[in-house]
Amino acid sequence: MAGIIGLVLGVVIGAVVSSVLRAGGRPGPGRGNRQSVEQRRDGTTLPPGIAEVLSALPSSAVVLDSADRVLRASSAARAFGIVRGEELVINELLALARQVRRDGVIRETDIEVAVRKFGPDATSFAVRVAPLGGTGLVLVLAEDQTEHRRLEAVRRDFVANISHELKTPVGALSLLAETVQDASDDPEAVRRFTERMQTEANRLTAVVQDLITLSRIQGAEPLAEPARVDLNALVEEALDTVRMPADAKGIDLVGSGAEGITVMGDEGLLGTALRNLVSNAVAYSPKNTRVAVSVGRSSSSVDISVADQGIGIPQQDLERIFERFYRVDAARSRATGGTGLGLAIVKHIMTHHRGEVTVWSKEGSGSTFTLRLPRPEAGGYGTPRNTDHQEAAP
Repeated sequence: MAGIIGLVLGVVIGAVVSSVLRAGGRPGPGRGNRQSVEQRRDGTTLPPGIAEVLSALPSSAVVLDSADRVLRASSAARAFGIVRGEELVINELLALARQVRRDGVIRETDIEVAVRKFGPDATSFAVRVAPLGGTGLVLVLAEDQTEHRRLEAVRRDFVANISHELKTPVGALSLLAETVQDASDDPEAVRRFTERMQTEANRLTAVVQDLITLSRIQGAEPLAEPARVDLNALVEEALDTVRMPADAKGIDLVGSGAEGITVMGDEGLLGTALRNLVSNAVAYSPKNTRVAVSVGRSSSSVDISVADQGIGIPQQDLERIFERFYRVDAARSRATGGTGLGLAIVKHIMTHHRGEVTVWSKEGSGSTFTLRLPRPEAGGYGTPRNTDHQEAAP
């Protein structure tokens, strides 16, 4: 941010100084520079080059004259509501500009302001204010930092969450190991505690494995060469992995519509995505219900839906369930052995396949998750490579 703003300041100030030198220290209204200098009705002039620089800036940039009126503003400054008409409407920026004009010292700060735009209620800006070559003009640059700070907050939350997720099973294993040591003369207690140790070790392994998978996908590592994936086999494999826990709860597993339908992609990753959805459906469904996996086609996509008759998801949580470690019910999730990463993995897998995952849910009525993949003939991810033409996209 500082480097970009510094570069912009250098270009703008250079344009000002150059124009002043060419004009003998004072920009004049003569015929020779009429096209290179913008002039207001009151005679205030904008040195050549500044208008062009400001028009190309993606950030909010404003040039104020000696009376604090806006001489020039970038489109971003107006879009954010920082400038209206000929006024700089953010009082904090106006006060900073006046200080800079008085002492000629460049100032930097961070501010949060409420602006009229879609999105967050407040927008964070990194601001730099500088005088323009002794002309009485002041340049205000404001770079929107809202998304950057949101990502920083997500990273901080991720570190905190993963620390907690790893600390819980590691702490439990340490405590159970001490207990086993103290109960070495009681075989029944040793057996009971070692079973719990095995459970915690499995939970730790699942978290680490999900982290590795998520890291691989988010790290933009190249996926394997896309191949044709038989969805009938994919659905059967996913249902087989949950058949034992489903039978234990009396849950009926049903697969339909996948016969003869294929997509192009990474079979291992697509299998992981479907297994995660089916596993969640079984884990969060009550006894003696049904989990159904169905496959259908539209004109442009292949849809794989996993429907359950479970507890459902509250409306306010639907937009967040694909976030890493987000749990609707943390206690229930831990009881079912969830890592909180499964749906985040599903989302990233679908992104890499140029597809999407959607969810419909109603509390008490169950949920339906749908994986939507482009059909191979629709030109989506994994369209078979034309071996006769090297330029054909996969």
